[in-house]
Amino acid sequence: MSSIQSGEIAYNRFMKILIIEDDRETAEYLQKAFAEAGHTVHIAGDGETGFALADAGEYDVMVVDRMMPRRDGLSVIAELRSRGNTTPALILSALGQVDDRVTGLRAGGDDYLTKPYAFSELLARVEVLDRRAGAKESETVYHVGDLELDRLSHSVRRATVEIILQPREFRLLEYLMRHAGQVVTRTMLLENVWDYHFDPQTNVIDVHVSRLRGKIEKGFDKPILHTVRGAGYMLKA
Repeated sequence: MSSIQSGEIAYNRFMKILIIEDDRETAEYLQKAFAEAGHTVHIAGDGETGFALADAGEYDVMVVDRMMPRRDGLSVIAELRSRGNTTPALILSALGQVDDRVTGLRAGGDDYLTKPYAFSELLARVEVLDRRAGAKESETVYHVGDLELDRLSHSVRRATVEIILQPREFRLLEYLMRHAGQVVTRTMLLENVWDYHFDPQTNVIDVHVSRLRGKIEKGFDKPILHTVRGAGYMLKA
């Protein structure tokens, strides 16, 4: 891999990258190239394996081939998004028409790179996706419609009305706002809000969601916390 050119700035964060690519030679080349840049890389040789790894692991970025055996890349990304997985995904494809790119992005892809490509461009695009995701994680104020949550002051407002929440309710709302517009499942809430890695088979989530909904919706015309039947919850203006 070529050295950094004059005027370029080295990316100073090491990433954990998942490559979902059925062409073994290409996958191994990308793994070697990313490793030389200091990043950790896992490889999946088909869409089904890639989905399982992405769903179970925590990656900074996914590089996903569009056409693969067992399961195509777009369906992998689409189902991950339906489960609330927000890992940035860059789609690689030989299909480069405008409609192809639009389809890929609408399936949940964050970027789309047409083959053949230069690795230097792929690396730069992956770095941009990781940087954007990191900036989102470091946000201190979240907005969904007229609802605002400030992590630093631990305050919540809707329009001009201050809303008082208990600590668990605040944590629940913060998680929902971080994943606004996406389905948040019961399992996601148990693991990330209650720190449970098993289902205690109680209605603790239902109770807290009901209380939170009452506080952020009472007195307002439009609902903002929606139940997605059979799937979970979604915070959406």
